[in-house]
Amino acid sequence: MKCENCTKKECSKKQKNDDTQSTSVDALSSNDGSEEKNEFDTLANAKILLSDCLACDSCMTLEEGARVFQQNQKEFFRILNLNKKCDTSKHKVLAVSLCPQSLPYFAAKFNLSVNEAAKRLCGFLKSLGVHYVFDTTIAADFSILESQREFVQRYQRRNQEEHALPMFASACPGWIRYAERVLTNLVTSHICTAKSPQQIMGSLVKGYFARQQNLSPDKIFHVVVAPCYDKKLEALREDFYTALYNSAEVDCVLTSGEIVQIMEQKNVSMKDVPEVAVDSLFDDLKEGDVVRHDGKRSDGYLEHIFKHAAKELFGVDVKEITYKALKNKDFQEVTLEKDGETVLRFAAAYGFRNIQNMVLKLKKGKFFYHFVEVLACPGGCLNGKGQAQTEDGKPDRALLAQMEEVYTAIPVRLPEANLHVQRMYQDWLEGMDSKKVQDTLHTTYSAVNQSTSSLDIKW
Repeated sequence: MKCENCTKKECSKKQKNDDTQSTSVDALSSNDGSEEKNEFDTLANAKILLSDCLACDSCMTLEEGARVFQQNQKEFFRILNLNKKCDTSKHKVLAVSLCPQSLPYFAAKFNLSVNEAAKRLCGFLKSLGVHYVFDTTIAADFSILESQREFVQRYQRRNQEEHALPMFASACPGWIRYAERVLTNLVTSHICTAKSPQQIMGSLVKGYFARQQNLSPDKIFHVVVAPCYDKKLEALREDFYTALYNSAEVDCVLTSGEIVQIMEQKNVSMKDVPEVAVDSLFDDLKEGDVVRHDGKRSDGYLEHIFKHAAKELFGVDVKEITYKALKNKDFQEVTLEKDGETVLRFAAAYGFRNIQNMVLKLKKGKFFYHFVEVLACPGGCLNGKGQAQTEDGKPDRALLAQMEEVYTAIPVRLPEANLHVQRMYQDWLEGMDSKKVQDTLHTTYSAVNQSTSSLDIKW
């Protein structure tokens, strides 16, 4: 989450200085020195410099800061080492879920096809002691389907409910954190209630998969590999924690760059790792070739919701979407016209410059969009600050261009075409309109009163 052009009233993030005062996870991690030395010790103590803003200093409390610092390689290897000890009662089933926007980074960086990258990454993780490696695309299927349904419902209620429209996408934790901590309920009431793919994957692993394996959720340690640091904060949300089992849906988030750091510490190249098929949530099945959703750099909420709404609300089959760039390439709109009237107006707003302009128009009552796909990172999820960065913290534009090429070439699969998802709605979630769907796939967002105790860190 990078604050651009912030005003003092909205954000107290300090300007970045070109110095060496970035705080490392290792320096701020609690360690009483009593830990037993093990084969993972060097790796676990690898320093991670967070060169970009994870959250404004007014957005993160001391407690949250301490918990974020625990989400690093040290915690990951603590579990791996625990599993090597003889006390099986303390062993954990270690599951890693891979975000689709991370795979092009590994493919481009190591000059592999995206399918090779997925299999070699799976092989590397399993060589460390990971039991299962999953693809989060199925979780994005659920998130998109629920977002589509919610938009249609909001559109149909738009004349009865003041905050029904516009609807803002809820998949980006940087945007959500900014909305809840800095903006007001005027904005948060417009956010789609569907969980992000990361957190739905948490529900799938700690719920569906745990039941299939006859495991208690607290016996699974769930790691997500993601393109940005904000995903670490998302995993800490109280609504993504089950008190009954003392278990979070996602126990640890590692960025793509942090995985590469582990490889470097182990002196392992992706090309040296054997290919291992990615696991499926279903029995002993394995995943096939990598697929993605519509959208050039993200999970494509705008495109999927637009096409679905056009069909459901106006009976129009939209095959191709035409984007119109507005003030800059990260603020674009898409419209649907019927009988000479514009009936749908969607936008994509990436980066805080566009987000702040969008919010300003909303507050002034000059906002005419029905749906906005909001992402905190300029350029979208592929440009997450946890990957494709140079040593000085700048975007690696050459690598990013390769990543975009790789991502665009991945075949698109519609969420509706996933037969596993349709079966799970019936067998696991008790129908598409059930209370369990609401409890499992949705959450709520609201403005949060800030504590006076905050963590002022130069990320």
